[in-house]
Amino acid sequence: MRKLINATLAMAGLMLLVCSSATAQKLPKSIYIQAQAMGQSTQMGQTFGITLIIEEYSTQDDQQALLTAFNEKKNEGLVNALSKMKSKGRLSVTGTLGYDVSYIRSFPQPDGSTKIRIVTNRPISFGEAWSDSRSMDYNLSGLEIVLNPKDKGNSGLLAPACQFKINKESHIELELLQNEWKLVNVRRR
Repeated sequence: MRKLINATLAMAGLMLLVCSSATAQKLPKSIYIQAQAMGQSTQMGQTFGITLIIEEYSTQDDQQALLTAFNEKKNEGLVNALSKMKSKGRLSVTGTLGYDVSYIRSFPQPDGSTKIRIVTNRPISFGEAWSDSRSMDYNLSGLEIVLNPKDKGNSGLLAPACQFKINKESHIELELLQNEWKLVNVRRR
């Protein structure tokens, strides 16, 4: 099951980096998306609320900068390129200030739904940096949300600590520190 989900997220990661869609779009009004994150496998039974605020979508230039950075220096290059981009929105866990999101893309689907994918640098706590634990290698966060017309059947996945890498078959793959979180009760506000 985990390999299937990892393959799904890896495909989402690849699509995030190589899909081309609309150019930059500064939104006239911010989009607020709220969801409940439900733990999977080892995090089963844990839950928390998240809020995503989208103020604008990333440009094709942003996409190209990320592709170039990844091709040159792999995950480290991607992290550096994301840190140089201006914020496109914010992602927060309920009760926290949250953090800036550097890359947001929207992909209209044939069935009328919309996929929203984000990748951004993960905030690293002082204690985590001081101990220099294995989690420091997983310095990105990723999110995919599917919004359906009339806000029914919305869903998503959150990967709070991940990294992109190249596998043995030379494909881009998303590697998670822990299991992804399933997003339920996803609502656009």
